[in-house]
Amino acid sequence: MHINLSDQVAVVTGGAHRVGKAIALELARQGVSILVHYGTSAQEATETVREIKSLGVDAYAVQADLSKPEAVETIFSTLREHFGRLNIFVNSAANFQKRDLLSVSLAEWQETMAINVTAAFLCTQAATAMMRENDPSGGCIINILDRGAIDPWPAYPHHGISKAALWMLTQVSAASLGPDIRVNAVIPGPVLKTAGNNMTDEEWAKMAKKTTPLQRVGAPEDVARAVAYLASEDFITGTAIHVNGGEHLMW
Repeated sequence: MHINLSDQVAVVTGGAHRVGKAIALELARQGVSILVHYGTSAQEATETVREIKSLGVDAYAVQADLSKPEAVETIFSTLREHFGRLNIFVNSAANFQKRDLLSVSLAEWQETMAINVTAAFLCTQAATAMMRENDPSGGCIINILDRGAIDPWPAYPHHGISKAALWMLTQVSAASLGPDIRVNAVIPGPVLKTAGNNMTDEEWAKMAKKTTPLQRVGAPEDVARAVAYLASEDFITGTAIHVNGGEHLMW
């Protein structure tokens, strides 16, 4: 059954900019009010909230450092105070460090796992409890992965391992939390250059032409539409949608 998302409430972690912002805006276009979480991007969060409100729904921003467990309580106490309910939770926030495997420090490993896995796990627990409080029909959790979840990625070893763990968390959560809570994932491909990517737009487009069957780059909005689709379909759980132009077929 297709679910009308109008008047629902969502949290999008990392929702101030980049792909997270596109997700927040797409859900807002569907009539969803948004709690925008951000780590350090205060100015971007303020602008994202303004853009969401211009679409005729409510929005609020909350700052929290997801490398610390207490951040989850900050997010959910703000959610209770401002919205009082929850239908959709999107784990989009992540760190992304390029390292050689042998150069990854213990601190970098722990920070990556804390943000990319532990925070998502704690948010899954808290989101499930709040969804069940408010609505007997439950809700949905959507985790944003990347190629590291399913393909060895030597340039980003600890990041890829954390995303593989997040994919397993997605599946275990889907198997454990039904029938009322659905848990799915989206795996973006070349939709936005990573921070520190010094390719020109032309070079990046040429790279995508070689590495994707569709021979082109996508956009954050492609990922956002996949998230909205998963939020609105009630017979899908425990799956991951590739939004990458078929890039996974070339790995």
